[in-house]
Amino acid sequence: MFKTYYNLKRSIICIFVLVAQTLYSDIHPLITNVYNRDTQTLNGKWNYIIDPYETGFYDYRYQESNTGYFRNQKPRDKSELVEYDFDKSPLMNVPGDWNSQRPELLFYEGTIWYKKSFNDPRKDKGSRLFLHFGAANYEAIVYLNGKKLGKHIGGFTPFCFEITDAVRPTQNDIVVKVDNKRYREAIPTVNTDWWNYGGLTRDVCLIVTPQTFVRDYSIQLKKDSMDTITGWVQLDGPEKGTEVTIEIEDLGVRKTVKPDSSGKAEFEWTASPVLWSTENPKLYEVTLSAGQDTVRDRIGFRTIQVRGQDILLNGQSIFLRGICIHEESPLGSGRACTPEDAEVLLSWAKELGCNFVRLAHYPHNEYMLRRADQMGILVWSELPVYWTILWDNPATLDNALHQLEEMITRDKNRVSIILWSVANETPVSEPRLKFLTTLIDKVRQMDPTRLVTAAMEKTSRGDTVLIEDPLGKYLDVLGCNEYIGWYEGTPELCDKKTWQTSYEKPLIMSEFGGGALQGYHADDQTRFSEEYLEKLYIHQVAMLKKIPFLRGTTPWLLKDFRSPRRPLPDIQDYYNRKGLFSETGQRKKAFYIMQDFYQQKAKEANP
Repeated sequence: MFKTYYNLKRSIICIFVLVAQTLYSDIHPLITNVYNRDTQTLNGKWNYIIDPYETGFYDYRYQESNTGYFRNQKPRDKSELVEYDFDKSPLMNVPGDWNSQRPELLFYEGTIWYKKSFNDPRKDKGSRLFLHFGAANYEAIVYLNGKKLGKHIGGFTPFCFEITDAVRPTQNDIVVKVDNKRYREAIPTVNTDWWNYGGLTRDVCLIVTPQTFVRDYSIQLKKDSMDTITGWVQLDGPEKGTEVTIEIEDLGVRKTVKPDSSGKAEFEWTASPVLWSTENPKLYEVTLSAGQDTVRDRIGFRTIQVRGQDILLNGQSIFLRGICIHEESPLGSGRACTPEDAEVLLSWAKELGCNFVRLAHYPHNEYMLRRADQMGILVWSELPVYWTILWDNPATLDNALHQLEEMITRDKNRVSIILWSVANETPVSEPRLKFLTTLIDKVRQMDPTRLVTAAMEKTSRGDTVLIEDPLGKYLDVLGCNEYIGWYEGTPELCDKKTWQTSYEKPLIMSEFGGGALQGYHADDQTRFSEEYLEKLYIHQVAMLKKIPFLRGTTPWLLKDFRSPRRPLPDIQDYYNRKGLFSETGQRKKAFYIMQDFYQQKAKEANP
């Protein structure tokens, strides 16, 4: 009886996994370093149709229609019934979310159809053509000239389709069904504390490549080495045996490698690069050439390690002076999606005194990582495994693994990233531990050079605060979120606390803080006043200074951001008010407390 049940359960799990895998089967393997390739932007104005009942996708029997909006159909005569028209529909900016572009869509969750036309940009018709999306939140089904290209699930990672044989010389129509409804089995799940911005939220472009091209590569220092550069390159196309030349002119490096039958070649050589650091963010021009294809990138070289309770950057102990950041426009609301947004947000972090940022709670746009590389800011990059996921659902795990793979694939050459985070504030249980350790194993398989972390929660025994989550055993660096003085007591409670850990590992206090409406002044006992938050930070800093294994802090957070969980009239108005900056870029009094603390830490590091 038990054996029959066990076999049935295994069969059901296999079916779930197979179903999940089919969701990604039409997507081409990710092309990396898109911004340094031959591209034509599709950014700009797109026509859109709001479709809350998904009329353009399902017929009245709730079966997928073969005459839906994706056909972009026009009446052939005055008698034919067609009940939509993209060309007469309004326009919306891409990249961008729909919530902040139209007041009536602020709270909208559901389907919106996008449409844009383009001509084939290729001069050489022997070249290949790909349609690339930086991200679409949350589920995107993509059509070209009425034919389905495929589906992507996950709101914060890129995807692409090959359209070489599907395009016409002129008047090609892309139609995308974007659906940001929340699902219990999704990653993230239904309950979060940020705005569910829907739409084509990052750049969309066409990529032109030769028949055989460099699709992906990894170039970095070998783990724990300061003088050995290692990596691999992956070709895509019919001539997978084409030799690849890797050149780093400033290092006097020019190496040629021969890929195997799968198009992959590995390499390793000795060099003496100037190490990238927060004080000297040195980047090298790297060129990869294969046949008719040439790809250039700017890559830095550094080591990151842990030794006991220390974090070592290039062999030297470092205190990570950080801040959490949501991917929200620095001045107002809406998804941050431009180089200018990245510049403002990271400049504010620099002004605070940061050498480190936690990009919460999902992979941010590529501009943030590339600007961090240039500015010498270390990065914690996070997967949106947030709060209460369906730990026992195989399809949920498969979804998380795909998003993790897309995150690491896109960003593995960004020297600023030192930490991959697999979760935030997840409740302790055996299924959760199994789920998260599966993700950790995947991280280490894909990128053994970086550190793994997660934002865990504390436990308390009297005035002793403990970090004893069993997940800590599998992490390189412990992360802990705590809100003593805000959700737990008042600021003075910080003075009574002592901290202990079960692990001989470094700790980053990955969240702490409280809310304040910028410009609201009262005594320091009044919630949501700048004075209360200022006092809270004073007591928090005093407590943090006494934690012997603390090696970094990322208070919550840089700026106020929209959240449907925060409705308090005249104070929150659907904003989480825990930012050190307001949503209009005004500094709160607590900003200066944290800035002073970071100035002290910087002086200690460089007396």
